[in-house]
Amino acid sequence: MVHELLPGEEIPPHRRNNKEQPTIYLAGKELVESIVGYNLHQGIMAIAKLPPQRSLEEILTTIAKPFLIVALDGLVNAENVGLVMRNCAAFGVDAVIVGETSSSPYLRRAVRNSMGTVFTLPVVHVINLAASLTLLKNNHATRIIAAHPHEETSIHATNFSGNVCVVFGNEGEGISQAILDVCTDLIAIPMMNGTDSLNVASASAVFLYEVRKQRTP
Repeated sequence: MVHELLPGEEIPPHRRNNKEQPTIYLAGKELVESIVGYNLHQGIMAIAKLPPQRSLEEILTTIAKPFLIVALDGLVNAENVGLVMRNCAAFGVDAVIVGETSSSPYLRRAVRNSMGTVFTLPVVHVINLAASLTLLKNNHATRIIAAHPHEETSIHATNFSGNVCVVFGNEGEGISQAILDVCTDLIAIPMMNGTDSLNVASASAVFLYEVRKQRTP
C-alpha cells in the first residue's frame, strides 16, 4: 500500500504494526529532511524491530560444528562495526558476539554499512565478554584467537580448523588486556613497508578470508 504522508500527519497504529501489508509512504524533500534532522539524505527511510535477543548458549545449540565465531572488543565506530558484520557474512561466520564496550551492529550507521547483512547473522550482546570467551574455551573446546598486530605468528602459519572464535579489538588501542588474557592464540597479519596496522574493517576481511580459505574443502 502506498500513502502520501503530509506534514503533521499521524501514522495510524494499524498501519504501523501491519506485518502482512507494509505501507510505503511518499513524502516531500522538506518533510523527509525534517524527520531525519539533516539535509544530506538518500531519499529512503525504514523502521523495523530488532531481532529478539538470544543467549550465547542458545545460539551455540543452533549452529553447526565446527563453528566460526567473531567477537568484538571495544569497537566503538558504528561504521566499522557495520563493515565487520558485512565481512562476517561474506566469509561465512556463524555468529557474532558483541562485547559490553562495543557499539551495537543494529545502530543506523552500522546497519547501513553492513548493507543489511547484519540481519542474516546471529548476534549476541554480552555484558562480560571475557566471561563469555572463557565459557567458549572451557565448555565448548573453542580456540580464542586474537587478531593482534606485531605478533610473530602470522595468519599463514596458523591452523584455523575446529571451533574457532576470532576477536577483533578497538580501532586505536586494539584488544584489551583482559581479553588477551583469555585468548589461546595471538595472531598477526604480516605487513610490509613499515605499515603499522590496518583499519579493523580491512583487517577483518583479510583475517576472515584466510580462515575461510583453510576451512573450505
